[in-house]
Amino acid sequence: MIDRYSLLRPWLFCLDPEKAHNLTLSNLDRAQRWGLLDHLVTKSIHDPQILCGIEFPNPVGLAAGLDKDGKHIDALAALGFGFLEIGTVTPKPQPGNPKPRMFRLTEAQAIINRMGFNNEGVEACVARVRRSQFWQSGGVLGMNIGKNASTPIEEGSRDYILAMEAVYEIASYITVNISSPNTQNLRALQGEEMLRELLSSLDEARKRLSDQYGVRKPLFLKIAPDLDPHDINLIADLLLEFGMDAVIATNTTISREAVQGMEFSSEAGGLSGAPMRAASNIVIKALNARLGNRLPIIGVGGILSGSDARQKIMAGASLVQLYSGLIYRGPDLVNKCAKALRQPE
Repeated sequence: MIDRYSLLRPWLFCLDPEKAHNLTLSNLDRAQRWGLLDHLVTKSIHDPQILCGIEFPNPVGLAAGLDKDGKHIDALAALGFGFLEIGTVTPKPQPGNPKPRMFRLTEAQAIINRMGFNNEGVEACVARVRRSQFWQSGGVLGMNIGKNASTPIEEGSRDYILAMEAVYEIASYITVNISSPNTQNLRALQGEEMLRELLSSLDEARKRLSDQYGVRKPLFLKIAPDLDPHDINLIADLLLEFGMDAVIATNTTISREAVQGMEFSSEAGGLSGAPMRAASNIVIKALNARLGNRLPIIGVGGILSGSDARQKIMAGASLVQLYSGLIYRGPDLVNKCAKALRQPE
């Protein structure tokens, strides 16, 4: 949007973060319906990348969390993303955590959220995906799935399988989110015993769904940045053992080391934005060292410039995703990152 966003941002930042988020998306929808986005947004970069049998029009994607319910697919697609990831969706609708649950740490160009997988349920989301022009025209759309807060962690596999069954037909790929800090005990699924059980269950379910639909959909795993080297190696080995197709690194962090003393820094939830950049890159490098070329990595966390996106690729990522950077830099960040990553012709 050239630099129009810099004029709007001070006004948006006067609003409650969640209200500003919803208002921005609803206005994007209006602009897209009225045909205005074509005139406001720089033309999408064409830089095809093939990953997991999918051709991504360019390597810059939307991270899960911004459009949890698939309500804004066509408007977001018009911003020039090579792919979109929708969700996290759960089998049953749930309201998420009490408000307020999103906080800006403007000084650090960061956000803390404890949304808690608020969504209207997977079936409602799938219906919206089917109605979207982006999906109908063959756009690359990932579906990010999670478990309901009311489901005991010991029964979490059941929720992931239910969600996978619901999204399987419409998803370009499916991301299994076990790394949000905002659902109680969810990150316990990253431990060896529970992760092995989950991945085994998902592998069996995908075999069944592949036979049913005649196509094997790629399965990605999204992990946390708050892992030690042993845990990273363990997860990498299990991804290979159970035939996962890619890993997304990383989700938000529970660490506050980079924002100590700032307003809202003591709020519970996951920290994203610029302070996440280094932590995410460390995990990507560690995964790359363990996996080599055997499994692709999608890098997310702290991308606020084209240079930040390049750092992710240099660390070992094949694709990148944006979220918090859009809040601070605006929609033009998509094009800047895609240009920075464009391969010479």
